[in-house]
Amino acid sequence: MSSSNSPLSRPLILGITGASGLIYAIRAIKFLLEADYAVELVASKSTYMVWQAEQSIRMPLESAQQEQFWRQQAGVETGGKLHCHPWGDVGANIASGSFRTQGMIVMPCSMSTVAKIATGLSSDLLERAADVQLKEGRPLVIVPRETPFSLIHLRNLTTLAEAGAKIVPAIPAWYHNPQTVNDLVDFVVARVLDQLDIQCVPIKRWDGHLEHGTQEGA
Repeated sequence: MSSSNSPLSRPLILGITGASGLIYAIRAIKFLLEADYAVELVASKSTYMVWQAEQSIRMPLESAQQEQFWRQQAGVETGGKLHCHPWGDVGANIASGSFRTQGMIVMPCSMSTVAKIATGLSSDLLERAADVQLKEGRPLVIVPRETPFSLIHLRNLTTLAEAGAKIVPAIPAWYHNPQTVNDLVDFVVARVLDQLDIQCVPIKRWDGHLEHGTQEGA
C-alpha cells in the first residue's frame, strides 16, 4: 500500500503568485511530474502579468491550455498528473477541506499574498486553498521572494509561522558548488519539498565535512 505522501496517492497543491522568480515554480513542476506526482496548480491573477514581464511570453488564461503551457515550460510532456485551476474558481475541489491533499506550496509567494493569507482573506482560489491547509492542519509551505523585508512583511510571516506554516525563503546555499542558475534554484526547490518529505530533486546535500582542499575559515 502506498504511503500518504507517495506519488499520486494524494495530490499536492502548488500555488504560484505574481512575485518575481517564476523559475522556482517551473523547476518544482518539472521534478514533481518526472517523479510521477499529482499536482493541483493555481496561479494568481498577477502571475499572468509577471510572466509576461519576466519571460515575454503570454500565459494562457484558459485552464485547459495551462497544463500544456506549464509542461512545455518545465520540459515534461508526459508523466505525473497536472490539473490547473482558474484563479477565480473558489468552488474548485482544492477550496474544500474535504478534498484531501499532501499539503500546499506557494512558490514564489508575493508579500501581498502573504498578507492576505495571514489575515484570512480568501479573495481568490489560491488564498482560499492556503487557508484550507491551515484550518485542516495540513502542511503549508510559503516561499517568499522579496528583499528587503519590511516590519510589516516580517510580522505577517511570523503570523503564518505561528499558524503552522513553514517559511522557506528563496535563499540558496553554496556548499554544493553551484555552476548554473538552475543549480541555485534547484537547491531552494529541494529544501521546499523537504518540508513535505518529498525527495525528488537531485542535489548534493551537506554531509558534515568540508570538501578536500577547502580552506578553513574562508
